[in-house]
Amino acid sequence: MSGNDVNIEADVLVIGGGPAGTWAAYTAASMGVKVILADKGYCGSSGATAPSGTNLWNIHSESKKREKEIISYLERGNSLAERSWLERLINETELGTEELIRLGYPFATDEYGVPIRRSLQGPEYMRLMRRTIQKAGVKILDHSPALRLLADDAGVGGASGVRLQTGENWTVRSKAVIIATGGCAFLSKALGCNVLTGDGYLLAAEVGAELSGMEFSNEYGLSAAFSTVTKNFFFQWATFTKEDGTVIVQKDKRSLAKHMLEGTVYAELDKATEEIQTAMRITQPNFFVPFDRSGINPFQQRFPITLRLEGTVRGNGGINLVNDTCATKVPGLFAAGDAATREFVAGGTTGGGSINASWAMTSGRISGKAAALYTHSIGEFGNKRIFFEERGCFEPSTGKSLDAIGITRALQNEVIPFEKNLFRTEEKLQNSMRILNELWREVHNSSPISQDPRAIVQTREITSMIATARWMYTSALNRKETRGMHKRDDYPTENKNMQYRLIANGIEDIHIRLSSNRLEEKGILL
Repeated sequence: MSGNDVNIEADVLVIGGGPAGTWAAYTAASMGVKVILADKGYCGSSGATAPSGTNLWNIHSESKKREKEIISYLERGNSLAERSWLERLINETELGTEELIRLGYPFATDEYGVPIRRSLQGPEYMRLMRRTIQKAGVKILDHSPALRLLADDAGVGGASGVRLQTGENWTVRSKAVIIATGGCAFLSKALGCNVLTGDGYLLAAEVGAELSGMEFSNEYGLSAAFSTVTKNFFFQWATFTKEDGTVIVQKDKRSLAKHMLEGTVYAELDKATEEIQTAMRITQPNFFVPFDRSGINPFQQRFPITLRLEGTVRGNGGINLVNDTCATKVPGLFAAGDAATREFVAGGTTGGGSINASWAMTSGRISGKAAALYTHSIGEFGNKRIFFEERGCFEPSTGKSLDAIGITRALQNEVIPFEKNLFRTEEKLQNSMRILNELWREVHNSSPISQDPRAIVQTREITSMIATARWMYTSALNRKETRGMHKRDDYPTENKNMQYRLIANGIEDIHIRLSSNRLEEKGILL
């Protein structure tokens, strides 16, 4: 390391600067511990939330309405969501929104002047969270992706990475680490998702953490073909047509995808009233920017549409949590937001639209508190450890230069086309796994095209995306049924005997174990 490299000691290191990461950092700092936050981009403007609007789970204090919503989400969760987590999600979201009001977030108000605690504008939300954590004393390392975790037999104790703008290396020794790096959208061009390449999954797996729900990773978002903005909710007011104008009656994504395989599909938001149109433009202004630039009125003219893979961003797979503190199986390592599994609150169905935003807030608050308490439990030992230099350091070996563009395209060809990922079969999944395993070996035997920090990070991102895809499809092969967003054309029905979670572990060799919380409480593994 050069004399300009950054070496810092802290109590808690948060990796990722989206809503989950900033809530985790704020909560931990509020408990009096020293917190560092490292973000791959610029904390406050990078990630899926920052450039768009998002909705929190609508809170009902009246008991009958609250119970009705919980039952609704339990039914949507395909027997994998859990009541205790949903109840906690409501409680923590309510506390979090009260805190946002206190911090000054400009919620819209109703006719009585009461804040409508539901819709959040990403730019305002994340600017506020950045200012908030800075005021709380959190040190932010912007443009500083993590490349590995520091680990020993006692667990994790920090991380190291690179600062993209200066070329410096950075190392943070900490007593606890929270991974809040978001999900993986495989560079599919969905808005705000270019930094979401599954980095946190690989970081966690390298030190022994497991992943859960990775088969629930094939969520696609509807968008105009010329836009990166995916807002499925708006399309409920759309009429869909084929090239010749024939109206498409079945409007679910799988039906639309089948028509897209045959030709261009169009949409027109002609069912939206003037009042709804006005509300759309107020709540999601970025949705209309591409239309305005193209001179298209989406309420009066039809436009071509596509499906963009959002992977585990709107899907539910992620790092497995072993208890209600958002802890992983690795001591000192916690996970929050889209980096963590969301099966507990959304089951096998997408949490996009409200659940995911509330989960980011809730898991950030929970993990931040738990990490701060963990630092107190280990005392001064935390910063006096000798870490394994090789543990968690999966890197390409010396060899030929990495064909980053070629490998990325080959990877995307196995996960982005919905004829492979949306319409799953044993044959398709096995064929993709063979190619993914070949790509894995190729990356393992290649070197970055240069030692420039951006080339090193790009190699790491490619490695993370391939790892994520392999966990996804290995889990999908092991769930021989259709459940939630996981659709198997060769197993088209839900199997009532498969109401368990699939836990993936391992990097080179991936293993799957079956788990039900009810069974694990009795010490039984399926």
